Amino acid sequence: MNELSERWCRSVPSLRAASLRADFVRSELGRGSVADVSAALNDLCARAEQADPLAREVLAPFITVLAGAGAVARVDELRALAADRALLPLARLLRKKARATGAAAPVTAPNDRPVLPTSTGRVLTLGERKALARRPSRAALDKLLRDPHPVVIRHVLDSTRVTEDDVVRLAARRPAFADVIAEIARHPGWTTRPRVRMAIVQNPGTPTEIAVPLVRLLIRPELLQVTAAADVPAIVRAAATELLERRPPVPGKDGARGPAQ
Repeated sequence: MNELSERWCRSVPSLRAASLRADFVRSELGRGSVADVSAALNDLCARAEQADPLAREVLAPFITVLAGAGAVARVDELRALAADRALLPLARLLRKKARATGAAAPVTAPNDRPVLPTSTGRVLTLGERKALARRPSRAALDKLLRDPHPVVIRHVLDSTRVTEDDVVRLAARRPAFADVIAEIARHPGWTTRPRVRMAIVQNPGTPTEIAVPLVRLLIRPELLQVTAAADVPAIVRAAATELLERRPPVPGKDGARGPAQ
C-alpha cells in the first residue's frame, strides 16, 4: 500500500462537503512532488479498478480537480511520468485521444453569442448575464442554462435554484459545448451525482480527457450501458470495456461468484 494514498483514504471521507474535498485534493496535488503524487494516484486507480468503493470515493474529487483549467500542467506531468514509469492504472485514467496531424481544434460556441433578449428585444450583455446567473429567477434560469459562456454556466451551477434534472439536461445537450461540459465536470457538487456523470460520459461531444477519467467512477450497470451506446466515442467505450474486464467477481447472495460492481 502506498502511504500517501492511504492518508488520502483516511482524510477525504472525513470531509463531508464536496467543496472541502476538492480544496483538500487541490492542495495535495499542488504541494506533493509529481513522483509521489503519481505513485499515490496510481495505487488509488488500481484499487478503484478492482471495485474498491473507498478508493472510488476518494478518486472522485481528484478527477474533478484534474478537470480544472488550472491543473493542465500537472496533468501533463502526471501523464508523462505514468508513461515513463509504466504506471498503467494512472495512464488509463489520464488517457486521451491523440489529435490527428493537421486536424483542427474542436469548435466551441462563441463566448458572446447573443442570448437572453429582454422584453424590449435588447440582448443582455455578458456582464448582465453573469449578474443574473448569480441570483436567477426560475424563468431566467431556463434561459441561462442555454448560455454558451462558461462563466455564466459556472454561476448557474452554484445557484440554489438549479436542480439535478437541470444539470443532467445541460450535460446531455447536443451539440455539446466543450467549455460548458468542462464547467460541469469540474464542479465538486454536481460530479458526485451518478446521473450527471452518466450524462457527461454518454455525450458524444464530451472531450475524451473528461469522459475517460469519469468512466473510472461508474459501477457495472453503468459501464455496460456505456459499452452498448453506439454514439459514445470508441475510446470511451473501450475504457468502459477494459474496466469491466478488470473488475473482479464479487460474492452473490448465495455465496456464488457474481459480477463485480
